[in-house]
Amino acid sequence: MIYAFLNQKGGVGKTTLSIHTAAELARRKRRVLLIDADPQGSALAWSNCRDQPAFTVVGMPKATLHQEIELMVGDYDDVVIDGPPRVAGVARSIILAADIVVIPIQPSPMDVWAAAETIDLVRDAQVYKPNLKCVLTINRKIASTAIGRDVRKALIELETPVLNTDVGQRVAFAESAAIGSTVLDLGRNKARKEIEKLVNELRRQF
Repeated sequence: MIYAFLNQKGGVGKTTLSIHTAAELARRKRRVLLIDADPQGSALAWSNCRDQPAFTVVGMPKATLHQEIELMVGDYDDVVIDGPPRVAGVARSIILAADIVVIPIQPSPMDVWAAAETIDLVRDAQVYKPNLKCVLTINRKIASTAIGRDVRKALIELETPVLNTDVGQRVAFAESAAIGSTVLDLGRNKARKEIEKLVNELRRQF
C-alpha cells in the first residue's frame, strides 16, 4: 500500500506523521519504505540520526516519482511518501503514485483553506485513478480549545472524509525527533496511542 502525506501548506506535520506511520507499520513487521519527496529532506535528515533504522528511507523530490516508484516498491509491503508544500509538479506525481492521500491539517482556518487546494489536485488525479482515496486527519490539536473542538464542523465544506483519530500537539514528538527516534520508542504514552489508532484507521480504508 502506498500512503502519501500531502498538503500545499507547510508546517502541518506531514513529516512527523509520515515518519511515525512508517515506524508503526515497521513495528507490525511490515517491510516499509519511506520516500522523502520534500526538497528540504527532513525525513532523510531524521533517518541519518538513527543508529538502527527499522525501515528504509530514500530521498526523491522529483516530478517523475510516479514513473519511477514501480522500480522501488517490489521488496516492500508498504510505502509512505512525505510530500512537499508548494511544489505542484512533485505533488501531482506523488498523488499519481499513491493509493491513499492523507492530508494533515492543524485546527485553523488557514489550514482548512490550504487543504482545499490539495483536495483539488487529488480530484484531478481521480479522473485517471478512480480508486484513489483521500482523507483528512487533524494534527497538532490542542486539547480543550474551542478551535480544536470546532474544526470538524469547518471541514464539512471540503466534502472529504475526516479520520476519527486526532493527533495532539505533544512535546514527545519534538523530543523524539531531535534524537532520531519516535514516540513509539518511549514506552506507552498518549502520543504513541494516537499513532497506533491513526495507522489502524488508515489500514481500514482498504
